[in-house]
Amino acid sequence: MDNTYGIMTMPGVGFFGMLVIGFLAGWIAERSMNRDHGLLTNILVGIAGSFVGGTLAGLMNVMYYGFVGNLIVATIGAIIVLFIFGRSQASR
Repeated sequence: MDNTYGIMTMPGVGFFGMLVIGFLAGWIAERSMNRDHGLLTNILVGIAGSFVGGTLAGLMNVMYYGFVGNLIVATIGAIIVLFIFGRSQASR
């Protein structure tokens, strides 16, 4: 099994899947953090969250694959991104 992935993909899904997962993860994080963003912001937060969540999952040796696994990891990462962004804005 080839375990190499491009920089713009997620394990088990392609580029289009990454955009859909990014939107859904960003939207779920937006709702759970009681924020109001647009479509593009949700996608960007979700994709950033997938990198954060994927890194954390890798550090903790948590394996995830496919649409649902990537969605869960990206959502957790997106919530972390929004939390850190909110804390940095509150300290100003």
